[in-house]
Amino acid sequence: MSAYIPYGRQDISDADIQAVSDVLRSDYLTQGPAVPAFEKAVADYCGATYAVAANSATSVLHIACLALNVGSGDWVWTSPNTFVASANCALYCGARVDFVDIDPRTYNMSVDALHQKLEQADKQNRLPKVIILVHFAGQSCEMREIKALSNRYGFKIIEDASHAIGGKYRGEPIGSCRYSDITVFSFHPVKIITTGEGGMALTNNERLAKRMQLLRSHGITRDVDEMTHTPDGSWYYQQIDLGFNYRMTDLQAALGLSQMQRLDEFVAKRHTIAKRYDQLLAELPVITPWQHADSYSALHLYVIRLKLKEIDCTHRQVFEEMRAAGIGVNLHYIPVHRQPYYEAQGFKAGYCPEAERYYAEAISLPMYPGLTEAQQDKVSEALQRFTTK
Repeated sequence: MSAYIPYGRQDISDADIQAVSDVLRSDYLTQGPAVPAFEKAVADYCGATYAVAANSATSVLHIACLALNVGSGDWVWTSPNTFVASANCALYCGARVDFVDIDPRTYNMSVDALHQKLEQADKQNRLPKVIILVHFAGQSCEMREIKALSNRYGFKIIEDASHAIGGKYRGEPIGSCRYSDITVFSFHPVKIITTGEGGMALTNNERLAKRMQLLRSHGITRDVDEMTHTPDGSWYYQQIDLGFNYRMTDLQAALGLSQMQRLDEFVAKRHTIAKRYDQLLAELPVITPWQHADSYSALHLYVIRLKLKEIDCTHRQVFEEMRAAGIGVNLHYIPVHRQPYYEAQGFKAGYCPEAERYYAEAISLPMYPGLTEAQQDKVSEALQRFTTK
């Protein structure tokens, strides 16, 4: 095993390899039976009615926005503490994007900040059509409270749960869509389960599911009921919308279906690792992750915040010292509104101050099911060395 400790990595078993090998030996490498089987497995696990797989979570976010009729002149709000895809998906549709600052403990969108921003937007007649909530690090946003605001102000909700499959909110699986219109999962290799690249949308709305299914495959249908006239023959299909080639392959789906068998095990291991980190770091000048009582996090990330006033080193120095010691720390995330592309649209420093304070102190430590106690000890010992000089 390499001495280098990555911040995240996939866990591939012999059963996973066999599942992919079986597809390679089958008649279908794509558009076969594995994709619907994987969709059913995830929908059943989460308690949702419909699931729509695609080649990435970014693609799913795009078609989710389109399914909710996001377009020119609309506003979509999201969190600044996320990967850029959570905001870019609205721009792909021609909409305008705004950001709501984060809660200082969960690092998710602040309910108080959202409420205040909605009150102001209502007076200005510029309420959002859709809000994309990001379940940062695997911990659910405060969905019950946000759903109440949705009922009052009329916006739709997409849960960007890219970090959160296997997590729960108020005792129910994230992905049930009890409080949202669509939930999106990611299956990138560092996520909870992987398909290599891939994503999935869950919904309880048949119309939204059918629209996303259409959009992921060129806008083409073979459903006679959706066609404009009687088919010319059994070969016939129609393009009835402008869609995309966002399909997931059977190879990816077979891997995902196999990984689903160990989803709960993966999340339980992450909780064991997080609990041990909490103990190892208890006396260090850092803030360890806080968990809301309503949430059972999938713990995709374990993010600490440095108490910089108690540390001789700068944030950057601690980060680079850890990397030099062979520990692949990371930083999730640079606030999206501080990216040059978004600054060119008028966003400036200070727009989301809580997210900016978080960014100045945050470091993601290695977190994945295969992380050993010896590796954890190395991480904590290095962190102690670089923060208590």
